[in-house]
Amino acid sequence: MARACLPRRVLSRKGENGIVLVVGGSWLYHGAPYLTAMAAMRTGVDLVYVAVPDKVATAIRAMTSSLIVLPLPDSKLTARSIDRMGRALDDATAAAVGPGLAKGCEKGLLKLVGHLSETGIPLVLDATALFADVLLRVSGRRCVLTPHAGEFKRLYGSDPGSEVEQRVDRVLEVSRLHKVVTLLKGPVDVVSDGVEAVVNRKPAIAAAMTVGGTGDVLTGIVAGFLAKKVPEMNAAVAGVYANGLAGVAAAQRKGLHITPEDVLEEIPLVLKKYDRVV
Repeated sequence: MARACLPRRVLSRKGENGIVLVVGGSWLYHGAPYLTAMAAMRTGVDLVYVAVPDKVATAIRAMTSSLIVLPLPDSKLTARSIDRMGRALDDATAAAVGPGLAKGCEKGLLKLVGHLSETGIPLVLDATALFADVLLRVSGRRCVLTPHAGEFKRLYGSDPGSEVEQRVDRVLEVSRLHKVVTLLKGPVDVVSDGVEAVVNRKPAIAAAMTVGGTGDVLTGIVAGFLAKKVPEMNAAVAGVYANGLAGVAAAQRKGLHITPEDVLEEIPLVLKKYDRVV
C-alpha cells in the first residue's frame, strides 16, 4: 500500500496530486460514474471530471459539489460526445472509462480509449468498456482492466475458472499475452501484469461487498492511484487491498447491510495512515 500512497509536497499546487477523468453513466446507471469519481477523490487526487450523458448530469451534480460534471450531448458515447470533453482530456493524469455506460457504444469507446492511450494517459477500463476489440488499443499501454468473471469471458474469450489456482494461471496468461494489467474481481481478487500475480484474500465479512457499486468504487481507487503516477501493477494491487479494507471496515460497522457509500466513507480512514508531506 505504501508504494501507492506517494508523499505530497508541502508546496504542491492544485492538479499536482492527480486529475482523474471518469467517463460513464446512462439513463439507467447514473450512480456508477458517481461512485467511481468519489472513490478517486477519496484517494487524495486534486480534481475529478465526470463526463456523463446530459440527462443524468443534473442528478450527479445534486449528489455532490466536489466533482466537475461534463454533460455529454448523446445518450451513448459518440465521437461528438468525446469532442465535448475538451479540456478534461488535456488535463487528466488518469482516466476511468466504462462504469454505467450504455451498451452499443463500441465505436466511441475505441476512439476514446485509443486517444487516451496514445497520449500516454493511464487508464482503468471497467464494465461496458471491457470487450475484445479494446485489447488492440491498450496492448502494451498503461492500462488496468478490471473484469469480474463474466466480463473476463467477454473480454478474453474464455472463462477464468472457479478455483484460485486456475484463476491465477488464466490471469497471468492473458496479461502476458496482451501486455496489460488484469484485475480479476471476486471473493478472492487476482492481479497480474503477466510477470507476477498477486492474490487478495478477504475475510468472510467481506461477503457484504456483493452489494452493487463496490466494483465502481474499486475502479475509482485504482484510477486515483494511477493519477498520482503510481505504476499500473502497484496501483491495481493497492486498489484491491484498500477497497477490501474499506469494505470490511464498513461491514464491521453495519454487517451485511452496507451500501457502496459506506465503503466510500472508509477509504480516507484506510489510507490516512500512509499520508506523508515532504
